[in-house]
Amino acid sequence: MDTDTSSPRPIRTGAFLPSMTAPGHPLGDVVGAARHAEDAGLESVWVVDQLVAGTGAPVLDSTSVLAAAAAATSRIRLGFGVMIVPLRRPAWVAKQVATLQHLSSDRVLLGVGAGGDRHDRSWAAAGADRRRRGRSTDDLLDALPPLLDGEPTPIAGDDGTTSTVRLSPPATVPPLLVGGMSDAALRRAVRVGADLFLLPVPPDGVRAAVGRAAELAAELDRPMPGVTTGLLAAVADDPALPDVAGLRHLLTDPDGQFGMPDEAVDEMLVLGDVDAVATRIAALGAAGADRVVLSVPAGDWRVQVERFAEAAARAAAAVPG
Repeated sequence: MDTDTSSPRPIRTGAFLPSMTAPGHPLGDVVGAARHAEDAGLESVWVVDQLVAGTGAPVLDSTSVLAAAAAATSRIRLGFGVMIVPLRRPAWVAKQVATLQHLSSDRVLLGVGAGGDRHDRSWAAAGADRRRRGRSTDDLLDALPPLLDGEPTPIAGDDGTTSTVRLSPPATVPPLLVGGMSDAALRRAVRVGADLFLLPVPPDGVRAAVGRAAELAAELDRPMPGVTTGLLAAVADDPALPDVAGLRHLLTDPDGQFGMPDEAVDEMLVLGDVDAVATRIAALGAAGADRVVLSVPAGDWRVQVERFAEAAARAAAAVPG
């Protein structure tokens, strides 16, 4: 199996829509942002998915945001980054995804994940068992293709009974991505033939995840998955960007949008000019990523996306051949 990632290559680019914010801060114009990202030449826009984010940071419903973005755009792909599927019933996930596929002419990218510990209030709000989140995610990934195909599909209930569900209209199964960097997440992606959706880690972290995924692919005799990775970046050429102390506070505030440990900021955040961001994009591509998705921590979202698109173009121009 060829796992050589030593040569940089052009990669697809996307951005998270401003559908989540810090307490006391206004939410962004997600519809205008989707149009802007399409006009800037990005391949995809993405939404955070959560019921109760952290201790209550404002966050819009992901499926509603993507439906609005679908109606306002014509080309750009529409991604869940990632849908926390154990908070939902499989048939409802399939119905929502099928509806978005019909509304968008098959532009959905379905990232799924088992959820993390920071958003523990979501489990209580949804009445979901956090202890079963891995199993629930696996069950969803197994049930989703036949549900979307309109086939009779057995669905287990909480009472131990199984019902057969058939949804209509059927829809195209979208490209799947599995979020996370644990062995369980990597194995899950390889098993079902999904791509990886990695956290915004440095290139060495991407390279390590790619190497482990290659090992699992060989072990399971499955193809090597594609790799999407996040990128947390703030391009300094933006008058709306706060100073370094203010930016660090936004990233580490436990009640805020990110809630990052302070020690993780320097590793994960790229703060610099367009060339600095271009260098990071190229390095992520060399490490094995074929898509990079921008998270904008602060500043003017539209300006940041424009600079990101410029950085991506510079990174692509630097690729030999």
